[in-house]
Amino acid sequence: MNLEKVIFGFFVLLAATLNFGFVIGDIADPELHNIYELFAAIVVNLIATVLKFGDRTQIGAVHLATSLVADLQLIAAATVWSYASQVSSLGVDAEAMSSVVSLAAGALFANVVSVILLVAETMSFQRR
Repeated sequence: MNLEKVIFGFFVLLAATLNFGFVIGDIADPELHNIYELFAAIVVNLIATVLKFGDRTQIGAVHLATSLVADLQLIAAATVWSYASQVSSLGVDAEAMSSVVSLAAGALFANVVSVILLVAETMSFQRR
């Protein structure tokens, strides 16, 4: 068993599940979406991105691209939430929360693509 592959798979799957946990629920209800869960999803996605930098294969490049997309969308979601809660006079209303959850859902899609790539890569691996 390759410990590096285990750690890589762990962070890819954890990023997807944290993101899913944040996205699940009514899109416009701020009480169903925890800011700390969004923060955890961002941190774990950033760790997964760093772990993907060493792979020089074509599938590694796609892994990195999906991770960068997820990072960008999650950071954008956190920025919208921060703006709504700290700057906007309306606060975190249904419209702002819909934007946050929509951005996080886009990141979730990128994470799902990454998980599919991981599974496909694992299934195509042949022992020598």
